[in-house]
Parts: sequence; C-alpha cells; structure tokens
Amino acid sequence: MSSPVVTATVVICVYTEKRWDDIVAAVRSVAAQDVRAAETLVIVDHNPVLLSRAQQEFGPHGVRVLPNAHKQGLSGARNTAIAEAAGDVVVFLDDDAQARPGWLAALLAPYSDPTVAAVGGVAHPRWPTNRPRVLPGAAPYDPNATGELDWIVGCTYTGQPEFRTEVRNLMGCNMSFRREVFARVGGFAEDIGRIGKNPLGCEETELCIRARQAYQRAGEKIRIVFEPAAVVDHRVSADRVEWAYLRRRSWAEGLSKAAVSKLVGSEDALSTERSYVAKVLPAAVLRELKEGRVSSAAAVVTALACTAAGYARGRLPGATAGVRLPAAQAASTRPHSGG
Repeated sequence: MSSPVVTATVVICVYTEKRWDDIVAAVRSVAAQDVRAAETLVIVDHNPVLLSRAQQEFGPHGVRVLPNAHKQGLSGARNTAIAEAAGDVVVFLDDDAQARPGWLAALLAPYSDPTVAAVGGVAHPRWPTNRPRVLPGAAPYDPNATGELDWIVGCTYTGQPEFRTEVRNLMGCNMSFRREVFARVGGFAEDIGRIGKNPLGCEETELCIRARQAYQRAGEKIRIVFEPAAVVDHRVSADRVEWAYLRRRSWAEGLSKAAVSKLVGSEDALSTERSYVAKVLPAAVLRELKEGRVSSAAAVVTALACTAAGYARGRLPGATAGVRLPAAQAASTRPHSGG
C-alpha cells in the first residue's frame, strides 16, 4: 500500500485500571494497522498507578505514555496529547474501542484534499449480549447496524451519512484533526470535557464548530469529513444499557448542547439536531410501535424529553457560567518533544 499523504499521531486517553483489557486491545489494534502511525501516545488522566502500569506495558514497544498535564478530564488529556504530538494529523481513539483493519489508512485518505481539516469514522457498538430494548434499531440483530439512540453510548447512530461526506462535527470515539487546526483555534474546551463517569460532553462538537467559524472569519474554507470506511468497534458496558443511564446521558447531552450554544451560538450548535428530532426520531417511534416494542418506543421519547429538559436547564441564567473557550494558540505553547 502506498504511504499516506500525512503522518499521524494516534492518541488513546485513559483514566481507570478497570478498562485495562480494553486499553491493551486498543493499543494493539493501532499497532496492527497496515499504515503505521508516526507515534502512539497514551495519556493517563491523573492516575499514578495506571500511569506506572501503562509505562511498563507499552513503553518497551515504542508507545509514549504521559500524564495529563492539564485539568482532569478527557479534554485536558487530549490537550496534553496535542501539545506533544509530532504528526501532521492527531488521531483520537477511545480507550474502550478497537480499530478494524484498514482504519488508519481510511481515516487519513481524505487529507489528500488540503481543505480537509478533520476526518472522523464509524463506531459500532459491541453490546454485553444483544442490542437492548432501551437503545432500539431497525436491525437489532445485525452487529453492524445503527440505532437512533446509539449516540448515547458514543457510537454512530441512525441518521448519520452512509458515504464519505462533509458534516458539522465528528464523534469523539474515532476522529482526527490536522495539528495546525489546534495551533489556530486552541484545543478542546476543558470545562465541558468528560471527567470519569460524568457524561457531560459535546466538546468535539464545540471544537468543530469553533474551527469552521474561525477559518470562515479569516476567509478560508475548511471541510470536516465523515469517512464510513474508517471503522472501530466500541465496547458498551452493562451499566450503559440501563434506563438510568439513558436518562442521565440524555440530560447531560441537553446541558452540553446549552453550553456549546453559549460558546458558538445556537444556530450552529443545533443545526444537525433539528433534522434529527424532526425526521429520525418520529420514524423510530412509529417503527417500534408497529413492531409491538412499546418499551423501545418509550425509550426514544424518554431520551428526547430528558435532552430537551437538560437543554432548558442549561439555558437558565448562570447554568453554564463556568464554561469558557480555550485560549487560541494554547496547543502551541509547549515545545514538541516527539520525533
């Protein structure tokens, strides 16, 4: 296979030893790619025991294992990696995801277009058993099928494109950015990044919108691309297929969208969601009722209601007062130590 048009730093952010087997599988899946990354970074989020274990396990194999040098949470860990990355493109893979063969090559291919600033791929859920009723889909027994609520577990959901196309934002489980983007607009907003089991997020959405707005103000066009050929398998733990998680995660999504709206404006922050709510969710409810799966139809309605309630709460005065944009150029304040 020919060499990719750009070099890549692959980043895996980790925070708990409870995911050790997942972490090992993620690192190995990167090493097994037919296109080799320039480097792989494992960033450990304020966990000295895990840091030591990861350094002993991965260091001898050429993987750089570093502590999160920023605020605790996923965004802080990602920003640590950005400051250290040597590749032209910074690729992010979740610690509980495994890249399929050909993943990295597919993710890097669109960068042959110089206007492409970011590329993301597909994440398929790997359920504890079968697809749960609380996260319905049109093909519940197809392991490669999507469901309307799969975003709740960080996976590709029904309504997203099926072919390479430009999108508003990428999903954090499987995404990449040109390193120069961070030098232009700063890193991830650490006030909305996930911390441990706290599901507050949408930092990827905010960054994508912020980047596009910044380049547009400078009179430059960038493209953010969804590439379905870049596929990972994302393990879903048993606690994430329960009704309590559906409600909590949906509420947090609403709060997160309110925070993003504050930072980048509601028009851009909600542009994709309007079509999803108007078309995708009603079709899912009708399908589940027709098939006699009343609890699954109720799950869709519950997710929408909790998300709307969270958004309304987040729009109240003071609800997102602590949310701030990262400073521009923040990613370039530290010297690159990679080669």
